[in-house]
Amino acid sequence: MKPELAQVKALTFDVFGTVVDWRGSIAREVRALAKDKGLRVNAVKFADALRAGYRPAMNRVTSGELPWTKIDDLHRIILDEVLARFKITTLTEAEKNNLNLAWHRLKPWPDSVKGLKRLKKKFTIATLSNGNVALLNNMAKNAGLPWDLILSAEIFHHYKPDPEAYLGAADILGLKPEEVMMVAAHKDDLRHAAKQGLKTALVMRPLEYGKGKHPDLGPEPAFDINAGDFNDLADQLGA
Repeated sequence: MKPELAQVKALTFDVFGTVVDWRGSIAREVRALAKDKGLRVNAVKFADALRAGYRPAMNRVTSGELPWTKIDDLHRIILDEVLARFKITTLTEAEKNNLNLAWHRLKPWPDSVKGLKRLKKKFTIATLSNGNVALLNNMAKNAGLPWDLILSAEIFHHYKPDPEAYLGAADILGLKPEEVMMVAAHKDDLRHAAKQGLKTALVMRPLEYGKGKHPDLGPEPAFDINAGDFNDLADQLGA
């Protein structure tokens, strides 16, 4: 392990795309619902459309256009818009609610659970996600994710990349920012964490957006660690 990482005591994790496969998971649920309801829909395109609404919806909160709104409720706004765009009009309210809760049931990447258990033996491991607490808790139960605690933008009423999310996580952990390492598959998340003094680990998730569609997979020397998966991360951290 690099000497400058010896002070790291906790790892905070981005979740969507980093720990769990949102695209494959959502597409499977859409595919199953479409079969049950006799719908003709491209499940992968539907999943992509839902995810594409994620950042613009959060921006509406950050800009003040919307008051603080948790991700479950933003997801429902996005879902209604995407259903209209795909001209899907036959779902009951209960079916819409259940589909919206598919985000609570996302499946982990193959290495996630084993890698997290290894890292947990040496570090405090916590989520640091824009997902709300109930969503992250239900996901952890469903997927067997062994978090020590669940930290969320909901706690701070600030979505990443606002500084309050990163600094708030360090404060709750009782640590200095440099004693916390942000782990993510998204470079912008890590760059913002680094600006607040956190250490950074990039974990490659080449299939997050589908085969051959990831925007930027290259390692960067600016990050403290570049890892192929969570087991590689554990190896590099001596866990």
